[in-house]
Amino acid sequence: MLKSGPVWALGAMSGTSLDGVDAALLQTDGDRILAFGETGYRPYDADQQAVLRAALGARPGAARADAAARVVEDVHAALLSEFPAAQLVGFHGQTLFHDPDNGLTFQAGDGQILAEVLDRPVVWDFRSTDVRLGGQGAPLAPFYHHACARFIGATEPLVFLNLGGVGNLTWVDPRIAAPDAPGALLAFDTGPANAPINDLMQDRLGQPFDAGGAVARQGTVAEGALELFLDEGYFLKLPPKSLDRDDFKVMLDLVRELSDADAAATMCAMAASAVMRGMEHCPEPPARVLVTGGGRKNPVLMQMLAAGLDCPVVPIKEAGLDGDMLEAQAFAYLAVRVARGLPTSAPGTTGVATPVGGGQISRPQGQARILPAR
Repeated sequence: MLKSGPVWALGAMSGTSLDGVDAALLQTDGDRILAFGETGYRPYDADQQAVLRAALGARPGAARADAAARVVEDVHAALLSEFPAAQLVGFHGQTLFHDPDNGLTFQAGDGQILAEVLDRPVVWDFRSTDVRLGGQGAPLAPFYHHACARFIGATEPLVFLNLGGVGNLTWVDPRIAAPDAPGALLAFDTGPANAPINDLMQDRLGQPFDAGGAVARQGTVAEGALELFLDEGYFLKLPPKSLDRDDFKVMLDLVRELSDADAAATMCAMAASAVMRGMEHCPEPPARVLVTGGGRKNPVLMQMLAAGLDCPVVPIKEAGLDGDMLEAQAFAYLAVRVARGLPTSAPGTTGVATPVGGGQISRPQGQARILPAR
């Protein structure tokens, strides 16, 4: 068990967009955010991205999963070794498939290997315990969102909207002190976000993403395709609910006959409409929506959200937080909670029956504990 007091933890996140690894230092006691530290990013090169894409859907032990794990471990080791001040590391790994309704989730990458390379404890495999106990195993950032809401001094409910490969929404009531208390949080995946748009850009134009929404801005939304998308059964399900990166492959089928611009615009409308449907589940209207993840850099998507929601929709930097590093910081925060035996998910965030702490801790051989920050 980790000693009490502040710890400089290093979080790492490799998301479903498959662009690269974010890393961020955070000083925390597992409850409060005390200070933000250095950040870093290391992209996957084209060959590495190809290995990761080929492994999507692979199960543990498959050759393509092992190849993906080697890429994930190598890139993380190279980046995380640049942070000597870190006392503890939170390592998410790379999600290759996520099927919690059948008790399955798999993130490639071995935390023990990183612990040996980095010579410090590594917390990893954050999702499996929650899934094993009947939860969705996602999203996991909401406990950190709750800490962020308190850090920025929020006094009324607000929403953190992460537009990564998959979109997820966290409704936070900062008036409730503990994130695992009833009513403090509601969180779930809203639907696809950047991943299918990125796949469209890659398949049609050989571009990794629609920079600045330049392609979508030239297009017109195909209302028929949008209506068919919103007929998907996922939108009828009540939270908790979560998605795998490729659960909505139907999006690409629905826009297959459209021009590049119309397809991109329609997929932006799909992502935005999924969020609008999700907002209907909020227990109380939020005062504002703070947007994080790569989707906040797509002005077409942001304009659609602003037009469709009844409260201000702003990039999270307007609240003084880092929209590029929020998820990496979240896994630094969660690592400290795991090391201190605190819950990392709850009924309101993953649907698990009772608050539970996930993750396992790997230590370099011979190292039994770490000291708190001085």
